[in-house]
Amino acid sequence: MWKRVFVGAATAAASLRRPVPSLIRGASSNSSSNSISSAVNSMLLRSLKDHYLEVAKMNMPPKVGPPSPFTIVKGALDSNGPVLKRSYGDEEITIYVMRLAANDDEDGDGGGGGGGVIDQLFVHVDVSKPNQNECLMFLCGLYEDALGIHSVSMRPKLQESGGGYLLLPSQYAGPSFADLDESMRDAFHSYIEERGINESLFKFLQAWLYVKEHRNLLRWFKTMGLFIDGKKPATPSS
Repeated sequence: MWKRVFVGAATAAASLRRPVPSLIRGASSNSSSNSISSAVNSMLLRSLKDHYLEVAKMNMPPKVGPPSPFTIVKGALDSNGPVLKRSYGDEEITIYVMRLAANDDEDGDGGGGGGGVIDQLFVHVDVSKPNQNECLMFLCGLYEDALGIHSVSMRPKLQESGGGYLLLPSQYAGPSFADLDESMRDAFHSYIEERGINESLFKFLQAWLYVKEHRNLLRWFKTMGLFIDGKKPATPSS
């Protein structure tokens, strides 16, 4: 379904790259520019509205709460910041999530709706302590039945580094996780498992991403339409 919407939007946009012969031939030299611009704007606004309404009709996944003791970070749906947080002793654990890039050529033309399936996630986990200037950062792949660590490194705490989604370490980031011996890899997996970082997070984070992407797509169609129509978007937009 998601792929079909994007393909439809792209097709509508591509059609506007070609001139409209009937409009050009029928316009006088004095009014041609205005009439063609108005016609193109109307076509684009109609397409944006149609796609907005199509997306608005999509069924969202059933509401799922995060596994205890994680809680949702306030305002997470409208930011690129952390999604979940919890305390573990004197540590604070924060979790960020996005789609894990993958080859999905097998989805074909998306006619069956497979293009929107989120079956693998990229999870960024920060473990911070109150008297430490740096935190421990795990980058992981999360699936419905497994979690795999891609890398482990130290990084400045987000509050002190500007709050970006992913700050690349300015110091030595350590060896590749795959190059560590098996016993150390197992120990790191046990470390995050003990803090609740495992496949039990998948269902919530998957549903959360569907909702976020749905909101973002609706907002994109709406703000595009308002701009083309010369109107200011309401604040805050939703």
